[in-house]
Amino acid sequence: MDDFRVLIIDDDDKLVALLRDYFARFRLGVVGARDGEEGLRVLDEEKPSLVVLDVMLPGLDGFGVCREIRRRSTVPVIMLSARGDAVDRIVGLELGADDYLPKPFEPRELVTRIQAVLRRVGPRPGVGTLAFDGLTVRPDEREAFLDGVALGLSGMEFDLLLLLARHPGKKFTRDEIQSHLQGIEAGAYGRSIDVLVSRLRAKLGDDPKTPKYLKSVRGLGYVFLGAPE
Repeated sequence: MDDFRVLIIDDDDKLVALLRDYFARFRLGVVGARDGEEGLRVLDEEKPSLVVLDVMLPGLDGFGVCREIRRRSTVPVIMLSARGDAVDRIVGLELGADDYLPKPFEPRELVTRIQAVLRRVGPRPGVGTLAFDGLTVRPDEREAFLDGVALGLSGMEFDLLLLLARHPGKKFTRDEIQSHLQGIEAGAYGRSIDVLVSRLRAKLGDDPKTPKYLKSVRGLGYVFLGAPE
């Protein structure tokens, strides 16, 4: 029996077949879809543990699919692109992807990325609810609520919020945040953390000029301002 089910949305049938055979070694089941429309239908039917999504798809491209996935689900998404363009990574993160891998890649690297994301989004028993003025963070449910309304955070957004909220007043550098959120690579993608913070601020309704929760620290990184209740 498979431990997790991975939905691969990619029109390269040979690649999907190869990954299906390879993933079986790691108890990862695979269900495939050849285009975005089929992928969204399978997402609703199969409820996969994670989605591997190619940017270059016939019809609706991967960015459009990712946008729609985030509208209906918080399932982790790893995006693939043959172009290997840093801009693609930034766009993917802006849309809510949890990680990004350029093609061509080694299947073992993709498995490693999948395992890291699944570990990160898995339940963490024993971590209590965090409550601030209007904001509640529930680690066991991997969800946050603003004035009682669920924010619908992606896996990466939730991990960022949890990291900062567990240490109110602590100033985190971008490198420190990056090391905690292992799905984001260092180096060429330095904007990734800023993009992630921007997405989280938007969902929190937090104005960067007069922040209530997430404050920028010039030349360093970010700090969580909320006072625990």
